Amino acid sequence: MTVHGELEVVPAATGAEAAQVLKDFTTAYNAADKAYDPALDADLVTGPLGAINQAGLKARQKNNPDGNKGHSPLELTDATYLIPKKAGWPRWFVANTDSNRDEDGGKLDTRWLVVFVKSAPGAGWRAAYLSVVAPSQLRAFAKDADGRARPVAADSAGLAVAPEDLGTHYTEYLQKGTPDVFAPGSATSGWREARRTAQRPGFSFQYVDQPMDTGTFAPLGLETEDGGALVFFSSKHFERQTAAQGLRPPLNADVEALLTGEVKSTLTKERVSGQLVYVPKKGAGDGKVVVLNRLPGLTSAKGE
Repeated sequence: MTVHGELEVVPAATGAEAAQVLKDFTTAYNAADKAYDPALDADLVTGPLGAINQAGLKARQKNNPDGNKGHSPLELTDATYLIPKKAGWPRWFVANTDSNRDEDGGKLDTRWLVVFVKSAPGAGWRAAYLSVVAPSQLRAFAKDADGRARPVAADSAGLAVAPEDLGTHYTEYLQKGTPDVFAPGSATSGWREARRTAQRPGFSFQYVDQPMDTGTFAPLGLETEDGGALVFFSSKHFERQTAAQGLRPPLNADVEALLTGEVKSTLTKERVSGQLVYVPKKGAGDGKVVVLNRLPGLTSAKGE
């Protein structure tokens, strides 16, 4: 009998494998951060986290060629692994961890959720998403009969918004205020207001937002006990500053390190962003999607 791996529904990884993946990622991340060398963890990151990590290291390497003199090793402990069963590829799991970057037990206590993705049988595991959330923001995850986390289909009809539509809805909302499916917050209504009121004498601002929902930027979600889901999804955001005659958009070191072209009157910054949201089940409460965490990073800049 032939078993087709792409058809069989199996756990994405074993617990031991997941623990080793987290260990390898942390080791590579620390090496890259200490040396400010993107090559040292390039094979361990992908998706929005990879885009942010690699661009950030590139900029810091250019500005600090001798490395990170203030390096403090990242530690990710108290890990639990949410490993869904699925057929085919990609396969993925979530490591729910405690970092040494917070204050345990207090108001600043956080959990670091790292999503690891394996795109094909011969591919390695890579970290695609990172979200930092307060423990109180995490809903209880639904489990299957074997105690495994339950993945949510990208086109799920049982949620207020299907995961595959989150990127498009989010970027359309930022541009136009519709569809109004997101709860108020700093990453939704607050961000729109900050853009609306952005002022600098002699400068005009323009914003363009784009979904990123394919390949390793695709949304990934886990069902919660209440029928909703926690979903990770990606987006890209452009901010264009245009100066009046005689003025020039200001540059900081990080922007200048990633700059192409010459800034004469216009500067366009490109950022990639990974979001973690809670999506209620269809018909529950007000049906609004809650953004729990948004991790953005500058990935390029262009002068004209």
